[in-house]
Amino acid sequence: MEDFKKRQISFLLQLIGVSAVVFGIHAYLLHYFAQDVDFFFPIWQVYVFHFVVTLLFYSVINYRYSSGKKEVFNLFMVLTFVKMIFAILFLLPLLLSDFENKQPDVFNFFIPYFLYLFFEVFALTRFLQKS
Repeated sequence: MEDFKKRQISFLLQLIGVSAVVFGIHAYLLHYFAQDVDFFFPIWQVYVFHFVVTLLFYSVINYRYSSGKKEVFNLFMVLTFVKMIFAILFLLPLLLSDFENKQPDVFNFFIPYFLYLFFEVFALTRFLQKS
């Protein structure tokens, strides 16, 4: 369990750092290039969603790996599918609304979605290679 805690704390700190950098860049770009665009979701809500889901799913995989189940690929694939369902559920109010321009919100959501997914895969691959 000591390895679980070390990996969890390390991932949490890295996730906070990556989130801060990506959020800062994203907010900067929106401030200077999309001032006149109205968004359905505030950008912070998108990042809170990605942060929580990524941390939760990494924690589940880390816990399962630490408890002796070394085969986590199937779990990762199931959780990735669940993450896609959560993404659709998150975007459902936008998709069902009468909001005129939905495309900027969809881009605001899916660009960080793939960045967080890449980071999650990178972190999982790194700790699985060490073992």
